[in-house]
Amino acid sequence: MRTKNHSNETNNYKKQAITFLKLIASGEVEEAYQRYVSPDFLHHNAHFQGDADSLKFAMKENAVANPNKVLETKLAIQEEEMVTVYSHVKQNPEDLGVAVVHIFRFHEGKIIELWDLGQPIPEDSPNENGMF
Repeated sequence: MRTKNHSNETNNYKKQAITFLKLIASGEVEEAYQRYVSPDFLHHNAHFQGDADSLKFAMKENAVANPNKVLETKLAIQEEEMVTVYSHVKQNPEDLGVAVVHIFRFHEGKIIELWDLGQPIPEDSPNENGMF
């Protein structure tokens, strides 16, 4: 049986994941990590080592290079300690952007594991439904 406190904590995971991404996109990388990332954090981005520091460094570099980044959450799904967020990320407002899926695993109220997948939005697509 779950305690009321544990239930409230897990109900907030979706909100925490979205807030984490918004902080990262706005350049508040240090705050995002302090508030939401577990000391045991690991990630699965193929372009970086799997530790927290390498990803945080890359996020900070990206924030400096792209101070006008835009992140719009399109869909968020939670199942227990797992949260999936589907977003439209633009490095600047004129950029067509990327459709990104972030998958978070929470443990004891913090993000302990992260996966991310992205697909650039094409200028011309035969799909009349669009990416979103």
